[in-house]
Amino acid sequence: KGHSMPSLEHLLETTGWVLADGATGTNFFKKGLETGYPPELWNVERPDGVIALHASFIEAGSQLVLTNSFGGTAHRLKLHDAQDRVHELNSAGARIARRAADDGRDRTGREVVVAGSMGPTGELFAPMGALDYDDAYAAFTAQATALAEGGVDMLWVETMSSLEEVKAAIDAAAATGLPVAACMTFDTAAKTMMGVSPAEFAIQSAGFGAGFVGANCGIGPAELLHSVREMLPATDVPVIAKGNCGIPAYVDGGIHYHGTPELMGDYACFARDAGIKIIGGCCGTTPEHVAAMAAALAGTPSRPFDEVAAEAALGRPWKDLPTPPAGGDDAAPRRSRGRRRSRG
Repeated sequence: KGHSMPSLEHLLETTGWVLADGATGTNFFKKGLETGYPPELWNVERPDGVIALHASFIEAGSQLVLTNSFGGTAHRLKLHDAQDRVHELNSAGARIARRAADDGRDRTGREVVVAGSMGPTGELFAPMGALDYDDAYAAFTAQATALAEGGVDMLWVETMSSLEEVKAAIDAAAATGLPVAACMTFDTAAKTMMGVSPAEFAIQSAGFGAGFVGANCGIGPAELLHSVREMLPATDVPVIAKGNCGIPAYVDGGIHYHGTPELMGDYACFARDAGIKIIGGCCGTTPEHVAAMAAALAGTPSRPFDEVAAEAALGRPWKDLPTPPAGGDDAAPRRSRGRRRSRG
């Protein structure tokens, strides 16, 4: 090895914000992954495809990449009779991302942090489902241990909707001794599917031991930005935004994302201006989008966050709700658009 592990904290001290990567699954579909096939199996079956995607994000400017292990718990892998391959698939995914990050550092001179992705088990907690804390903790421990052994710098709990599952995942991740980030998905009237608000999540997760909190996935960039802005006043830890590439649309029986590189560049700058520290993309976000985000962040000076301009660029968040969700400025009457400053 010969060098110390890169840390997200150190990168943030150096630059003030860090550009993360984009999507895994939607980019693998373009490389031939079939719908319903677990991307985690590619860590063993098609490692070249996995390392190539990491490399293209790093080339585009990402300084943080997530391992291809989102569905790597036994509960998820059981759907494909791969529940006894948790260690193999997660440690392989970690080794692939580590190699891509180290190669990227040697090529570009930029440190790249590897974060071990831990997604939900897909099970509901009792009383709605059969999952309990001990069961979830055991599943996440097996995953986190394998990711740590494979060489990740930190663990990254994401796309969660229940606080019980967040706690089990953070507890398991923290037991490795590595830093932990946690993100929930706010896709149901500005809360998670289980009714958790962004501020409540931020407070609770930091209390559980997450050193970074945020939101990923959800609806589109406007909603994501609304969710993470609600976290900022509630916590002192750095906040993460990993928004989808535009709003998902059904086309030919599949979900597609049509966000342009320009839209994602705008979103990245507004996120930074709002005080978000780790900025990336989720579903539909390609290396081309990340390159546009990197260019926009580098070429646009920081400025005070302008809610009116953000809405003009990204759309109004939760526009299908009868009234905007309470909280923050949204409780106040809408100001007229007349005072919109030009962005020249």
